[in-house]
Amino acid sequence: MTLPPPSAAAPLEVIDESVEPAASTPSSTPKGSESRSPGRLAWKRFKRDRTGVISAYIVIFFFVIAICAPLIAKLYGKNPYTTYASQRPELLDAFAYPAGANGGMSSEFWFGIEPQLGRDVFTYLLYGIRTSLGLAVAATLLTTVVGVVVGTTAGYLGGKTDYLVGRIIDIVLSFPSTLFFIAFMPVVYGLFVAPDDNIPTSLRAAALILVLSSFGWASIARLLRGQVLGLREREYIEAAKVTGASPRRIVFKELLPNLWTPILIQSTLMLPAYVTAEAGLSFLGVGIIDPTPDWGVMIQRGAQFYTEDLTFMLFPGVSMVIFVLAFNLLGDSVRDALDPKSKR
Repeated sequence: MTLPPPSAAAPLEVIDESVEPAASTPSSTPKGSESRSPGRLAWKRFKRDRTGVISAYIVIFFFVIAICAPLIAKLYGKNPYTTYASQRPELLDAFAYPAGANGGMSSEFWFGIEPQLGRDVFTYLLYGIRTSLGLAVAATLLTTVVGVVVGTTAGYLGGKTDYLVGRIIDIVLSFPSTLFFIAFMPVVYGLFVAPDDNIPTSLRAAALILVLSSFGWASIARLLRGQVLGLREREYIEAAKVTGASPRRIVFKELLPNLWTPILIQSTLMLPAYVTAEAGLSFLGVGIIDPTPDWGVMIQRGAQFYTEDLTFMLFPGVSMVIFVLAFNLLGDSVRDALDPKSKR
């Protein structure tokens, strides 16, 4: 007795059943979800933060003022260096204070005039913001570059290099930076200028940037060193090494794209700190000095007359507080947008 041949219909049914789930797979993926990059998600989170957006507008406003200070002063018709009281003695009273109310504020002098010298406070403040922000931005950029190079190199190479760099970072962080600034700035000036000669403003600015950067790089270098120590053990780094990728390619193509978040966060928090540090050094007389406009110089000058003319000290003090507060809030918002896990 012979068995009947197997039916061809049964295998066809099995094949048809196995094809149906595969055809329905694409519909289970949300449309466009894969096109959202981390940058777009961070930008979306930042736009929802009202405090961060307002702070960003305030910061942009200050930078626009700093960049356009010469143009604004030209349209205004005055400059921060002319002593208008020497041309018009009636602007000051017998005690060399502004003759008008509120520091001499008027339609001609919007923020009043400076006691004793009679300079225009409005243009003096514009150029002071320009000087302070320019020095702070330059110091932040230099600090970030040095910190990224040192931290990434130490973390990637490891071994003795990492140990040596780590000890140097510990030494730098242990210094009382403010006291060192006050003591070291005259030494820097003495290397280039004779004791009896006037110190050029360009030398003062360059020395401030270098001294601030020489102590600021250590914190960002330590942070990035720890990040790189964790990243270099990842599978994609090992795969790049196996394929023969050079260390330079690994650092620039594999490591740095994963470090932009901490770099950006640290930079946004560092700049306002440099603004206050630079103003403090100028206030103490070891940074920018009069007659160069600067936030610290204006506050230092205003401290001499605040009992009789509070207006002159009010404008630079309030403007610096607003900028520093806004930039700190902006840094917090950027951190929360780039790293939602850090949000409390």
